[in-house]
Amino acid sequence: MASSESNNGVEKREDKEDTANGSASAMETGISVVPRSMPEEQRKVALITGITGQDGSYLTEFLLGKGYEVHGLIRRSSNFNTARLDHIYVDPHNAAKARMKLHYADLSDASSLRRWVDALLLDEVYNLAAQSHVAVSFEIPDYTADVVATGALRLLEAVRCASKTIRYYQAGSSEMFGSTPPPQSETSPFHPRSPYAAAKAAAHWYTVNYREAYGLFACNGILFNHESPRRGENFVTRKITRAVGRIRLGLQTKVFLGNLSAARDWGFAGDYVEAMWMMLQQEEPGDYVVATEESHSVEEFLQAAFSYVGLDWKEHVVIDPRYFRPAEVDSLKGDSSKARKTLGWKPKVGFQDLVKMMVDHDIEIAKREKVLVDAGYIDAHQQP
Repeated sequence: MASSESNNGVEKREDKEDTANGSASAMETGISVVPRSMPEEQRKVALITGITGQDGSYLTEFLLGKGYEVHGLIRRSSNFNTARLDHIYVDPHNAAKARMKLHYADLSDASSLRRWVDALLLDEVYNLAAQSHVAVSFEIPDYTADVVATGALRLLEAVRCASKTIRYYQAGSSEMFGSTPPPQSETSPFHPRSPYAAAKAAAHWYTVNYREAYGLFACNGILFNHESPRRGENFVTRKITRAVGRIRLGLQTKVFLGNLSAARDWGFAGDYVEAMWMMLQQEEPGDYVVATEESHSVEEFLQAAFSYVGLDWKEHVVIDPRYFRPAEVDSLKGDSSKARKTLGWKPKVGFQDLVKMMVDHDIEIAKREKVLVDAGYIDAHQQP
């Protein structure tokens, strides 16, 4: 979503997401979606904004596996935008099996948020929706602030005014730390270096304020970079692994990147959604850093991805100044000791396995693409 959408009667085929983002199955990514048998009156009800995104799809699988009824908010779009949910979607007319339902709403529209929060009798709300691309936030700062910061405030107010008590999760970001030296923990100061990061910091403090002022059970999850085969292709990790697959299959020769020395704490998104849920199961609300506690540069990610298929990244990477940010974040590395001790959470997928998972997935996509190229249906030379 820079928000999220759909309504009970939304026709599924109106809303399919761009398949280029990669709709990995639950089996491919290690997430169980086998629902528990649970009487309807005992079933928890959760609302997810940003349900069509990477994290939203993994969290939906996780909650369905816990026996939840899951509702997602999606924005109206003329483009298909639900590919990440295709493998778990059940037509709402099949009422006995459809435990995930989509509704039209938008974080910029307070009335739609209040309507669904009031109507669905929710137990938990997970606010994952955002304009989440850091570089793009420099291009559309007003929109980013409205959706990421003020959108969170609108949703918090809807939760505060609801007829029943709701537990609220706010998706934070390690980008809020910006130029603060690593390792960064819950007590580290924020020094955001982009409109996106500044907006996330505002959403963080709105959440703290509503917790302290109104007694809301509201948690901030300060998640460090988390990737997967479902990551959007304009994020650097997925851009790299898509390029590896296409180069390996002879569909591309070069990939254009920016700052290779930037270092990030990269984990697997499927691991991180469990931490989100754990936060809302505690006796008291709080804020938690979620991270692997390892940091790797973009160059290290390139080396791991290209060498996995026997390629030398230096022969294929071109530095393009347009991909450098106006204000860079040099190094992020999380200290997740609070989450590990209090929640009992720890990451299961390591850096090398994450890279291999993404490359394997994107090689399969490239193989399907090559079939279309060889048959003359698409042009293989759209990229250098």
